[in-house]
Amino acid sequence: MRCSPRFLPQRCARIFPQLCYSSISFPEALKRGGAVGRLKLFSTHVLFEEPRRRLEEHFDVEYWRGNERPPRPEVLKRVAGMDALVCLLTEKVDRELLDAAGPKLRIVANVAVGFDNIDVPACTERGIAVTNTPGVLDETTADFTWTLLLGVARRLVEGDRLARSGEWLQWNFDLLCGTDVWGKTLGIIGLGRIGRAVARRAQGFRMPVIYHSRTRASAEIEKELNAEYRTQDEVLLQADFLSLHVPLNEKTRGLIGRAELARMKRTAFLINTTRGPVVQEAALVEALDQGVIAGAALDVFEREPLISDGLRRDNVVLAPHLGSASVETRTRMAMIAVENAIAFFAGQRPPTILNPEVLRRK
Repeated sequence: MRCSPRFLPQRCARIFPQLCYSSISFPEALKRGGAVGRLKLFSTHVLFEEPRRRLEEHFDVEYWRGNERPPRPEVLKRVAGMDALVCLLTEKVDRELLDAAGPKLRIVANVAVGFDNIDVPACTERGIAVTNTPGVLDETTADFTWTLLLGVARRLVEGDRLARSGEWLQWNFDLLCGTDVWGKTLGIIGLGRIGRAVARRAQGFRMPVIYHSRTRASAEIEKELNAEYRTQDEVLLQADFLSLHVPLNEKTRGLIGRAELARMKRTAFLINTTRGPVVQEAALVEALDQGVIAGAALDVFEREPLISDGLRRDNVVLAPHLGSASVETRTRMAMIAVENAIAFFAGQRPPTILNPEVLRRK
């Protein structure tokens, strides 16, 4: 397949003179044996059909096709000499990887909203664009937050296990009684896009919503969500279900520890679909052992994919990081990453670039 004319630097400069940065993107990447060639891209996972087809229209693509995530040495080997990298949050993009990639690497397109796996300043120093996939997974992750919340409240996993075991012999009055969800107080830490989507769903359960966030929402948003701002301590003390929706950074790492869990109701449940290290797992296991809280539902873990044995208990629902795992959403996420890479080499601003200052370099 011939290279798209949009990748020719002459055409790029003519159409996008104010945005063209071909001096950092094109010259050697487009030359193969004296002729115009195709850009090389390494993707650390095979994408779904639509984004894969779109990507292959513009790049010579090399995929990691293993069933497990690629070992670090393999990533360092495969990224060498590539013009672009499409990666998942499981791949650490640091100075070591950038050194292994070499000077041709111009963009890292992360198929995730979070980008704590990428050393953005190191990429910026080298003129490498970094992009993520915000906004696309909010509703799907909010759906899954409620999946976990309902599952732990109504003991769904225990019920499923009993029904499959062949040991369920008869209905009984007090068999696997859980707790009601409707009318209970939902506490949210972090009222960003996902937190707001979770809060909207609470209205169907007639649940009061209280929240704490770094920045208080506008009066209009609070009215729309029927949500009331509280201090973090007040949210911890009053919530029947506490749902976490903060980004992972130095301020939020270990945000929920022994002291915070001790403030929660003994009948309360902790729900985490954000990042594992936001919760101190040793403190959570201790709280569950001592009956400090009623239970938890977790989609992420402190040392993912390792899960503490202390969390493998009936009153904890565990999921292997499935928050955005619908075919529709994962396809949209991959398409955003693909379009970011295509836009960059077309001399356009990638729609979700995290370090736009690299575009201004000559």
